[in-house]
Amino acid sequence: MGVAVTLPESEKTATAKHSGSGASAQEGAEAALQELSSYLADDMAACNRAIIERMDSPVALIPQLAAHLVAAGGKRLRPLLTLASARLCDYPVGPDHQRHVALAACVEFIHTATLLHDDVVDESQLRRGLASANAVFGNKASVLVGDFLFARSFQLMTDDGSLKVMAILSSASATIAEGEVLQMSTQNDLSTSVDQYLTVIHGKTAALFAAACRVGAVVAKRPEAEEEALEAFGTNLGMAFQLVDDALDYAADQAVLGKTVGDDFREGKITLPVLAAYAAGSEEDRRFWRRVIEESEQAPEDLDHALALIARTDAIGVTLDRAAVYARAACEALNIFPDSRLRRLLQDTASYTVSRAR
Repeated sequence: MGVAVTLPESEKTATAKHSGSGASAQEGAEAALQELSSYLADDMAACNRAIIERMDSPVALIPQLAAHLVAAGGKRLRPLLTLASARLCDYPVGPDHQRHVALAACVEFIHTATLLHDDVVDESQLRRGLASANAVFGNKASVLVGDFLFARSFQLMTDDGSLKVMAILSSASATIAEGEVLQMSTQNDLSTSVDQYLTVIHGKTAALFAAACRVGAVVAKRPEAEEEALEAFGTNLGMAFQLVDDALDYAADQAVLGKTVGDDFREGKITLPVLAAYAAGSEEDRRFWRRVIEESEQAPEDLDHALALIARTDAIGVTLDRAAVYARAACEALNIFPDSRLRRLLQDTASYTVSRAR
């Protein structure tokens, strides 16, 4: 799978075709994803059954922690992309054609395993607005159940029997780990370039989006060009999605974000809003950023000051404009496929991704 494309600054002014403002934009984003979920309701129900079945274990703590994760909800966007991609490629309907369902569950296990590990690394207390698994069950249990879910994902790959599928998903799993390690190495380092940041988010987020989409074309036995188009769609959607998430850490309330606002700030994570504010700020502003990010010397009032600097330099706007370019590229990648309701739903999902933070 390819690396994230570095976009020229001249493209930052592009906007998503459905961007809005305030609650209406957030509702539009939710509606687009809900419509896609409804269109694939039968497949998604089968995927959910597979997820619950494969989370079962005679070791009591595993299903207990798994139940906590299921209760926390989540949009299941990544498995939804596998299901949608397969259907877009005319994968047959019927009980004898369930490879896309099992692989969608596999994708969700990879994603959930990384979340469990990430929350331990980040010492997060909230996940989707509820107490994180590590906060409830402890770090050791979260890490070990994450390992269990990774193992389950590879069992599902093996059951599928396709070396090509295994190559795509195992490569994505390795890339995710590399992205997380790279993020750790850039933490608290304001000399991190925008290109390095984009490489991080490609690894930690976009790689799995890309793999989730590409395997849909593989199970449908479509030409390489269609596999590549879906991979490009997933990559660009994943880049836009993570850019918006990073913007939301400085622009959302806790109920919308699903975690404590300012977590990235407190952890010293290098994200585009911080890089943009640092680059556009005065020398006094930069001294502030160096103190709170590089030296990790933070006072209770520093988050409010950081938010003010983010707003004054329009760092959120810079981040969302770049996300909009990726969202547009995601939409364009699907133009290789004939016009259909499903293609439009996927394109709307990409377009509305950016409006979550508008």
